[in-house]
Amino acid sequence: MNKNRWLIALSAIAIHLSIGGAYAYSVYKIPIVTEMGWSETNVTVAFTIMMGLAGFAAALFGSLVEKMGPRKSAMVAAVLFGAGQAGAGVAIAMDSVVMYWLTYGVLSGLGMGIGYIAPVSTLVKWFPDRRGLATGMAVLGFGSGALITAPVAANLMEAVGISTTYFILGASYFTLMIVGASYIAPPKPDYMPANMKAAADSGKAVVKKDLAVMSAREAVKTKNFWMLWSMHLVNVTAGIMMISVASPMAQEIVGLSVAGAAAMVGIMGLFNGGGRLIWAAVSDYIGRSNVFVIFFTAQLITFIVLPHTTNVILFQALIFLVVSCYGGGFSNLPAFASDLFGTKQLGVIHGYLLTTWSLGGIFGPLLVNTIKNSYGSYIPVFYVFAGLIAASLIISITLRANVRKQIALKAASQNVGDVSTTQ
Repeated sequence: MNKNRWLIALSAIAIHLSIGGAYAYSVYKIPIVTEMGWSETNVTVAFTIMMGLAGFAAALFGSLVEKMGPRKSAMVAAVLFGAGQAGAGVAIAMDSVVMYWLTYGVLSGLGMGIGYIAPVSTLVKWFPDRRGLATGMAVLGFGSGALITAPVAANLMEAVGISTTYFILGASYFTLMIVGASYIAPPKPDYMPANMKAAADSGKAVVKKDLAVMSAREAVKTKNFWMLWSMHLVNVTAGIMMISVASPMAQEIVGLSVAGAAAMVGIMGLFNGGGRLIWAAVSDYIGRSNVFVIFFTAQLITFIVLPHTTNVILFQALIFLVVSCYGGGFSNLPAFASDLFGTKQLGVIHGYLLTTWSLGGIFGPLLVNTIKNSYGSYIPVFYVFAGLIAASLIISITLRANVRKQIALKAASQNVGDVSTTQ
């Protein structure tokens, strides 16, 4: 059966849209605290478990995903995530905090981690001509999941209660993920779309080759892997830090009203999602290494300027820029990894890189809260992160130089081979 690669992309979006719905957890917090009498801390612990586990699950089960293939892996993710969300409804009905942690936290976290990486390596193989756009579409779905789920969940809770809301959404996520998983399949080896193949055959375009074809074990032994890992860790930590304290920070520094800060947080979601698609699509034309240099240059300027910004509009615009870089980092990560290490074990390599997701989620809020409590102000936070971003800018420039050097060496070796075969 011939597959349509755009339907493959749509299937990936369906999966990511479902697991991305977990980011809407904040709409459950007040209703659960009010109705169940649980503490805010206990409700938040479930989300922390889920997010912390998601990144590590991607790393732990990356090799399993590669062996099982995208379809079976996505179906496993559907079962785990759907059961986690529906199980949260059972936990509410039984008034069990521990069960809530195990369902919404553990099961959903495992499903999210596996579901996140399952379609990505396949999608990259279907779009050798537009890797950035392909991963951007899928990750846009993940970033947009909360925008859809939040109002739906809020309305359902008012109409049918918290438990039933979890049952309905759990079943909906499961169905959507199963439908997406049922169509996903890898293309034939060395697949190229018709227009790309025609251009290559006619000599009008040169097909870009990956810098290397490596296993995950080989990739983690390279400097390129750890430079990319370090860059993404800082990008994620800075983004999550900004997302976690944007509202109180804006109120303290530029005097934004509570309502204005709430509106800003909503708009941040659009820049998070939009950045995932736009930055990834741009990377297909200017290169992934250049995009990360732009990320850290823009963020370095932003974190230096923000403490001295008194203009409300400029302050918000700079925050939106940081959040767009945060989203763009996630969509560029698998495309950049495939450029550097090939698609042989991309799912495993991507999973290893996503440990930065969990670590950033832990250290971003922890670092900002520690600094705020120590100095009584958010201002020092910007300078600490400016230092981290400056270091990442140096790493990104070094990685770009490495990539260019490897491309030049590869071209030179191919030219030598061409000469030797003609003699």
